[in-house]
Amino acid sequence: MKKGDIINDSRSDQSNKAIKIPILGTVIAGIPITAIEEIIGWEEISPKLASQGEYFALVIKGDSMSPTMDAGDVVIVRKQQDVNSGDIAIVCVNGDEATCKKIIKHKDGISLVSLNPRYEPMYYDKNDIADKPIHIIGKVVELRRRF
Repeated sequence: MKKGDIINDSRSDQSNKAIKIPILGTVIAGIPITAIEEIIGWEEISPKLASQGEYFALVIKGDSMSPTMDAGDVVIVRKQQDVNSGDIAIVCVNGDEATCKKIIKHKDGISLVSLNPRYEPMYYDKNDIADKPIHIIGKVVELRRRF
């Protein structure tokens, strides 16, 4: 083999290329704020992860999910309308305010729980869920932190 020869390596298959997903603004880890949907950047996820649903990313703002999630961290979110009790999700409250919280399901409602003990859980019964309304936007599947 001479210098400049092209090597055909089947391991460099195109299916291994990262998939770009949009960062759609910030989400508060604290009191719910108005949901923002503007593309402020891009993150990459693996093709394997991308094949499991539709994804977007958000930048954490606030400290209610500390020490696990800090302001400036990026969360990768799979769009889905329901999650299991104990999952961390992006939740829309009052129709246009988004927050990142741990979901605890109860027989008669849900609690949105901060990981930071300084914040009280927010409990919503079935009437609150329908009237406010409150709905799950997606499940947080990955956390990215830059130093």
